[in-house]
Amino acid sequence: MALTIILALLVSSPGEGTFELGGILGEPSGISLKYWLGSHTAFDGAVSWSLRDDRGDDLYLHGDFLWHDFGIIEDESGDVPLFYGIGGRVILDEDDTRLGARFPVGFSWLLGGAPLDFFVEIAGVIDLVPDMDFDVNGGIGIRYVF
Repeated sequence: MALTIILALLVSSPGEGTFELGGILGEPSGISLKYWLGSHTAFDGAVSWSLRDDRGDDLYLHGDFLWHDFGIIEDESGDVPLFYGIGGRVILDEDDTRLGARFPVGFSWLLGGAPLDFFVEIAGVIDLVPDMDFDVNGGIGIRYVF
């Protein structure tokens, strides 16, 4: 029984070196990844494309450093941490390349019995290059936990 409890805790709680890979839908939409640096910090990123009509088929890249607070929501079926962070984004286009800072916030649902991470996020973005501009990104996604 003790072994079962220990294994359940290991599966439901991410730790240093845990890697996640999946997808995100929204703005942006594409491939999402996350690498846990410790029990409360992680790096996440996306390689994607924009769904906005004015951006066409731009290549979109972002990377964020995230902190996770596991004490906000209690759920018996898994962990539901609030996450927040800081990062950067690059949008590559034939005519216009944009570089900016990202400030994401959201929730993950780390399902206790399965190696899945469901998430929803919204991020304020301050573009710095080629000019100052404010934008908002958001999406929902799922990642497989390796």
